[in-house]
Amino acid sequence: MRILFFGNNRLAVDAAAWLAGRPERIVGAVLHPDARRKHGDDIRRALQLPDEAIIDASTLEEPATMAAVRALRPDIGVSVLFGYILRAPLLALLPRGCVNLHSGYLPYNRGAYPNVWSLVEGTPSGVTLHYIDEGVDTGDIIAQREVPAEPWDTAETLYARLEAEGLALFRETWPAIVLGAAPRTPQPLAGTSHRLRDVQRIDEIDLDRQYTGRELLDVLRARSFPPYPGAYFRANGQRIHLELRLTPRREPQA
Repeated sequence: MRILFFGNNRLAVDAAAWLAGRPERIVGAVLHPDARRKHGDDIRRALQLPDEAIIDASTLEEPATMAAVRALRPDIGVSVLFGYILRAPLLALLPRGCVNLHSGYLPYNRGAYPNVWSLVEGTPSGVTLHYIDEGVDTGDIIAQREVPAEPWDTAETLYARLEAEGLALFRETWPAIVLGAAPRTPQPLAGTSHRLRDVQRIDEIDLDRQYTGRELLDVLRARSFPPYPGAYFRANGQRIHLELRLTPRREPQA
């Protein structure tokens, strides 16, 4: 089976490295352009592909790129934390479809920053492997696993657990995909979705607004992921950024 890999970020590195040791053949990789690329060099090292097999994701809808994909003759696509929507003409070049590893518990938190919104909105957190359709994380579910957020989680600590569980879910489920035996469960219409810019409406802490303790704590922990700047308040013409660290300790015995 010939695989076209779509990936970004550290989880994509781990998935690429694992796939590279499998009998299936990775024939090409679609990576974010330099300004949006994370761990791109690590993905390339894991896949050991020639330069001509690396495709710039920002050119996916161009005729020359479509011709290059067609020439690779991929059977299936594998997407891991890939930040571009795949359109019907490209999906048509993947006869066995494209599967996506998403760090959210679909149908909750489709789109961007699922770890953030699980903490802010109290929605279930987890990982999902699903087929891609033309929507954003709306395709049929293959497998998923809930990863409950703990009271001491920040976006950073929850994300680390989602990465680990996502890779495990992918490795466990991939053999069934290869055999054509993976289930397909349509998603319910309900759920939640977010765009990258949605965090802008929670990032600024209004010092004159009333928050419950839970609301403020959830925003602060959801936006604590160094080195990213996260939540802030304004004072003396500056943005003052906050970072939260949570340390669980057992209650003292009476």
